[in-house]
Amino acid sequence: MNLELVFDVFKNSILITGLVIIMMLMIEYINIQSQGKWFKSLRSSRTRQVFLGAILGMIPGCIGGFAAVSLYTHRLISFGALIAMMIASSGDESFVMLAMIPRDAFILFGILFVLAIVSGLVINFFSKDKNQNNCDEDFEVHLADHHNHHSEDGTCDKSGECPHANFKNLLHPSWQRIVLLLGVTAFIVALAFGMLEHDHAEHASEHAAESHLHGFNILDEYWLNLVFAVLSLFVLYFITTAKEHFIKDHLWNHVIRKHFLSIFCWTFGALLVIQVGLQYLDIEAWTKANIPFMIMLAVLIGIIPESGPHMIFITLFAGGYVPFSVLLASSISQDGHSALPLLAEDKKGFLKAKLLNVAIGLAVGFGCYFLGF
Repeated sequence: MNLELVFDVFKNSILITGLVIIMMLMIEYINIQSQGKWFKSLRSSRTRQVFLGAILGMIPGCIGGFAAVSLYTHRLISFGALIAMMIASSGDESFVMLAMIPRDAFILFGILFVLAIVSGLVINFFSKDKNQNNCDEDFEVHLADHHNHHSEDGTCDKSGECPHANFKNLLHPSWQRIVLLLGVTAFIVALAFGMLEHDHAEHASEHAAESHLHGFNILDEYWLNLVFAVLSLFVLYFITTAKEHFIKDHLWNHVIRKHFLSIFCWTFGALLVIQVGLQYLDIEAWTKANIPFMIMLAVLIGIIPESGPHMIFITLFAGGYVPFSVLLASSISQDGHSALPLLAEDKKGFLKAKLLNVAIGLAVGFGCYFLGF
């Protein structure tokens, strides 16, 4: 087996797992600091959840998708909101479309956003289960996390266990805190120096590759990863200053022990199978002049939880070889790497979500085709 291919898969698995874990750590912190009020408010409105899912899906790349999957696997957003994210998301291909076909890209993103909201609301209306999944407990706010230890003048009662941030908490760090600090620091450095960046040039045209590699573009993957590296500094801050209870019970036991290894192993395994398969399968050779066949092919290829195969349809559309209906159907069905953490955390939910994406992609794709788009 090609060692370079295995290394690329390993690098992408680290990136995906790292982004998901950082999002989970931030969500855990926000929940504790708000005493559970922020997420309680989010749970109270399924309509608001759908809009949030669609907005997260609109963020270029997979970061927004990872955030939505993290919220879903912790019962914080509904299945309809998850589907809204998956429909709105175009994964890493957003970068290439903005470079190659900017006008059509914005039209496509607008259609996906509206379709995502409508689909999410309809699914929520008919959905009976309220996000049953493999995370068997909601975010908890423990007694030690409550801010009920203040004296009458508002200062902390030193006799109690104060959950407020304090750099003194770093004086006698546990091994869990040290591992978290080293891991997050290494991830920030890797993001900042582009060590985990995807290689779009392999799949895109020369124009897209040049746009990605040269010049300043705030929507470029590198700059979004840099923004995420800055956000990760916030994670580094609360790991440094939090009480040992929060580090051990919330960050380590709830996030790292329950999710890290599962997400990494499933992501690495899925990416490895996909990449090895694509080496021996020339998908582009399958493309024919028959548009209905192309729509079906685009939707089926969109099932693959990988950024890359969808590039074929972007290139064909940019060259005028396929109509907009093919690109739209493909964009609905595929969601880049966003679904990989869902596969790791909730296999039944992954299958259900992908089947719904396929059905919606086929319906909309053929509908646009018969309307002449």
